[in-house]
Amino acid sequence: QVRIVESGGGLVQPGGSLKLSCVASGNIASAHGMGWYRQDAGKQRELVAHIADDGASNYADSVKGRFTISRDNAKKTVYLQMISLKPEDTAVYFCYATVKLIGTQLTYTGWGQGTQVTVSS
Repeated sequence: QVRIVESGGGLVQPGGSLKLSCVASGNIASAHGMGWYRQDAGKQRELVAHIADDGASNYADSVKGRFTISRDNAKKTVYLQMISLKPEDTAVYFCYATVKLIGTQLTYTGWGQGTQVTVSS
């Protein structure tokens, strides 16, 4: 009943840019915290960035100054603008969204399937 879909991944050269998007849809009254994790083969999943419903955000130290998270509450969409990309940013990027379900006081955290970002020359 809640669907999380990412888009925008791809192959980019070191120093390049990409913008990821993630839309939450379904039986949703409102979206609360949203954000991005990433995971590369053989590594632990890492929180990249989080944005609260009031716009407050936080970032992993490794991406501060290069990545910017933003959101459009009306569209229940979160974005991740990535610049100055490095090979170590290569990973599958997963979006999550904590949403309030219509007609209930319940919240639910949904996850997307992931989008591959590869930084390589």
